[in-house]
Amino acid sequence: MATKKALLNVRKQRKKPAFRRQEISHQQMLKDVWRKPRGHHSKLRMHLKPRGTLPSAGFGAPRAVRGLDPHGRKEICVATVSHTLSINPETEIAVIRSSVGGKKRADIRRAAAEKNIPIKN
Repeated sequence: MATKKALLNVRKQRKKPAFRRQEISHQQMLKDVWRKPRGHHSKLRMHLKPRGTLPSAGFGAPRAVRGLDPHGRKEICVATVSHTLSINPETEIAVIRSSVGGKKRADIRRAAAEKNIPIKN
């Protein structure tokens, strides 16, 4: 089995196609966000080659590194200082929730710095 570092490199090197929404080039009001083609006569739904690609199972990341940051650490959401107690600095990284205010955010940063816990945001 490949190492975690090698699988992270595979995830970085792989290029995914731009999954374009059907009819995006013909209608100006459509936003360029993926929507599954559901029409009965849809050429994209029927996987005709020149129409583009659909997201499928083969485009996913390897299971061992799925959901990890580029350095291979698991992201842990933190809302209070007590949440930083359970974080392992070698394998996990803290992400402070957006709903946390400035005063508590400073307290969390201070507590994380004391325990050498990396913070992503």
